[in-house]
Amino acid sequence: QLQLVESGGGLVQPGGSLRLSCAASGFTFSNYRMRWVRRAPGKDLEWVARIDSGHNTSYADSVKGRFTISRDNAKNTLFLRMNSLKPEDTAVYYCERSIDSRRGQGTQVTVSS
Repeated sequence: QLQLVESGGGLVQPGGSLRLSCAASGFTFSNYRMRWVRRAPGKDLEWVARIDSGHNTSYADSVKGRFTISRDNAKNTLFLRMNSLKPEDTAVYYCERSIDSRRGQGTQVTVSS
């Protein structure tokens, strides 16, 4: 059974950093394109970044140059390194399997002074 479990969120000051993790199980993680999406309060789900099985990456303009997506296929884990965080990055962050948008429960990121 597919399972995606996000962790690493929290409260951080503007300009700070966080690293999110997503532990995957129940499928052959290395075969799938994965992505991070987020939902800010009162807003629609927003795509943040994706990484394919060959480690090629793509980013939303709003996070380009600040966020880095990566994966460790040996550990079935997806990561999102977030630097220079801004209040507008406040959201619940989810990892998703791109092919079917299956996602975990999410982890809350709050950027505030």
